[in-house]
Amino acid sequence: MDLETPIEKVPRITSVYQKRLKKLGIKTISDLIFHFPAKYQDFSKITKIKDAKLNETVCLKGKILEIKNRTTFVKRMVLTEALLQDDTGAIKVVWFNQPYLTKNIKQGDTVCLAGKISLGDKGAYLSSPSYERISSKVESGESKVGLKHTGRLVPVYPETERVSSRWLRYILSSLLPKIKNEISEIIPQKTIREHNLLPVKQAIWQIHFPDSIKLAQNAKKRFAFEELFLIELIVLKRKIKTLQKKSFSISINLKVIKEFLDSLPFKLTDAQKKCTWQILKDLEKPRPMSRLLQGDVGSGKTVVAVISALNTVKAGYQVAFMAPTEILAYQHFKKISKILNKFNLKIGLLTGKEARIFSGKRTQKTSRKKLLENLKKGRINILIGTHALIQDKINFSSSPNELALVILDEQHRFGVEQRARLSKDSSKKERSLPHFLSMTATPIPRTLTLTIYGDLDLSLIDELPKGRKKIITKVIPPKNRKQAYDFIRNEVKKGRQVFVICPRIEPSEKEKQDFLGWTDVKAVKQEYEKLSETVFPDLSVGMLHGKMKPKEKEEKMQDFKNKKIDIMVSTSVIEVGIDIPNATVIMIEGAERFGLAQLHQFRGRVGRAKHQSYCLLFTDSPFKKVNQRLSALVKCENGFELAEKDLKIRGPGDFLGKRQSGIPDFAMSALKNLSLVEKTRQAAMQVLTEDIELKKYPSLRDRLSQFKQKVHLE
Repeated sequence: MDLETPIEKVPRITSVYQKRLKKLGIKTISDLIFHFPAKYQDFSKITKIKDAKLNETVCLKGKILEIKNRTTFVKRMVLTEALLQDDTGAIKVVWFNQPYLTKNIKQGDTVCLAGKISLGDKGAYLSSPSYERISSKVESGESKVGLKHTGRLVPVYPETERVSSRWLRYILSSLLPKIKNEISEIIPQKTIREHNLLPVKQAIWQIHFPDSIKLAQNAKKRFAFEELFLIELIVLKRKIKTLQKKSFSISINLKVIKEFLDSLPFKLTDAQKKCTWQILKDLEKPRPMSRLLQGDVGSGKTVVAVISALNTVKAGYQVAFMAPTEILAYQHFKKISKILNKFNLKIGLLTGKEARIFSGKRTQKTSRKKLLENLKKGRINILIGTHALIQDKINFSSSPNELALVILDEQHRFGVEQRARLSKDSSKKERSLPHFLSMTATPIPRTLTLTIYGDLDLSLIDELPKGRKKIITKVIPPKNRKQAYDFIRNEVKKGRQVFVICPRIEPSEKEKQDFLGWTDVKAVKQEYEKLSETVFPDLSVGMLHGKMKPKEKEEKMQDFKNKKIDIMVSTSVIEVGIDIPNATVIMIEGAERFGLAQLHQFRGRVGRAKHQSYCLLFTDSPFKKVNQRLSALVKCENGFELAEKDLKIRGPGDFLGKRQSGIPDFAMSALKNLSLVEKTRQAAMQVLTEDIELKKYPSLRDRLSQFKQKVHLE
C-alpha cells in the first residue's frame, strides 16, 4: 500500500464506511492520514477511585467486577451497569442505551474508563464513559500503539454521520505503523532545521497519537507551516514567472496627468498621489505589473485607476476595464466618460446585453459586432465591461494599439493565462502581456495579502477625502423598528434618500420549510410591498435586484440618482461601487446574514457627500457571535481594522469562502498567524531563488502539483 491507495483497498474499511468517509472528502490513504484531529481530550492523568470528585471528568483504571444490562420501568431505557475496582476502592459505572457493551466488556477485564462523575439516587457514579480494554501487551509495554481512546491525549476528529472519532482512532492506529515509511519529507532539511520543525514521520504520529501537549502543538505547527509553505510556493512562483514575461514600457506623461488633475473638481489625497505614482512607475517597467489597489469604501480608487488608463492610452495603447456586474460596468462607463470627456477618447461599453460607444462628448448605442470591429482596429481606447470581455470572440488590436493594461474592479485574481487570452494573437508566438491592476474596497487582512494575494504588489489608499463625516452605525432591536421608520421619514423630509437592503429577492416554498430559519429573513419583493403600501405610502419606494433586466436596473438607478425615488429596496446587488451622494441612510435587514466585509461595503453606499449619514443594522439573532460581529462594525469605521477583527471572529474559512478556496483546515487556522505566514513566505522565497523548478526537491514538486489541484487560488 502507498499513500494514493484507494480506501476501498484498506483492510477493515467496509463498503458502508467507504461511502461515509467520502462525505468527509476521504478517498485515499493520504486523505485519511491527513484528516487531522480538531482537538484533543486530555485523559492522560489516571485518577485513583478514592480521589475522584463529583462533576469532574476523570480517567480511571481498574478491573470490572460485574457488568449487566437492565431496562428501566418508566422510559424503557436500557442501562448498562458495571462495578469498577482499583486498589483504592470501587465505583458504579452507568452507560445509557448501549446494550452491546456487555459483549465488548466482560467481568474480570482490566479497563481504562474516561468520563464525568455524576450523582445519582444511590450515590456517585461514572456516567457514560469512553472505554478501553487493556491487554497484557499494553500493560507490559510490548504494544507500539498502547491506549487509543483513554489514558492519554485522545484525538477528536471532524466527524460525519456514523463515522466516530473512536472508529477513526481504531483505523488509524493500525494503519499508521504500516504506512509511515511511505510518507516522504517534502520540506527541505535546511528549512526544517532553521524553523525547528518536526520531521514528517514523527509529526504524523504525534498529531494523531501525541505523547504530550507540547508534541501535539509541535506537530500542528509543522503541518500548518507545510500548508502555508505550499501556498507561498504557488503564489511566489506565479509572481516570479509573471515577472519573467515581457510587457509594455509606458512612459509617464506628466503633461497629460497634470491636465487631468487640473480638470477635477477636487484635489487628490496624499494616499491617492502615492498609489498613483507606484502604479505609473510599474507601468514604466518592461515586465508585467501585478498590483492590488486596496482602499476603503469611498477613498477614490477609481480616479487612481483612470489616471493609469489615461497615461496608457496617451502612449498609444488600449485599456480593458472589467467590473463584476452590469450595473457597475455601466456606472464606470458613465463616470469615466464624464471625467475624460476633454481628452478626445473613444470609450466602449460591452456587457452581455448591450454595447455603447462614447466619442466626441456624446454616447450612442451600437451593435456588438460594430463595437468589436472598432476594438480590433484599435479605434476603441478603453473598453469597459463585465467578464464578457474575456470571451473568445473579443479581440483587442494586435498592432500598434495593443492591449497594455487590464483593470479589474473587485476581483483580486487574474492570472497569466487570462491576460494571454485577452491579448491573443495567432500571428505571434511570444506576445507581451498587459499590465494588471486590481481594485478592491473589500478590506483584506495582512496575512491574506501575504498568502492568497501574495503574487500581487500592494498599493494602499489609507485615507478618505477631506470633509467626509463618520457614518453613525447602530444595531436596531425589533422593538425600535417604528422609531427607525420615523427617523427614515425625517431624513426623506430633509431631502435625503435611503437604501433598504434585504438578504433575498423573494421567499420560495422550499425555503419556507427550512429549519435554518430563513422564513424570517426579509425578501426584497415583500419588503417593497410593505414599505410602499403600509409604512411609507406617501413616499416614492423603488425596488432593485439581480433578476431584473439590465435596462430596467439602469432606469431604476437613474431614477434614484435623479431623486425620483426616495427609498430603494435592494438585494446585495448594490454592494459594490454604486454612487448616490444624496443617500444618507442604509437600513440592512437580517444583518447577521452578511459578513462584516460585506456590511462594511453596504455602509459605504452612504456617507459619500457632506451630509451626516447612518447605517441601521436590523437583527433578531440571539447568538453572541452575531452580536459580537455587529458590535465590531459599530465601533470600527476603518475597513482594514475591521478586516482583522472579522478574521479573528469568523476565521479565514468564512472570510474567504472555504469550499471555494479548497484550503485545508490547518492552513486556514494558520492564516491568522502573521508571524508564521511571514516565516513560510521567507522559506518559500529562499527555495525558489535557488531552484524555481524544484528539480532538487522531487517530492516537494510532486506534492505541490497535487496541492494546486485541490487548492483554488484563482
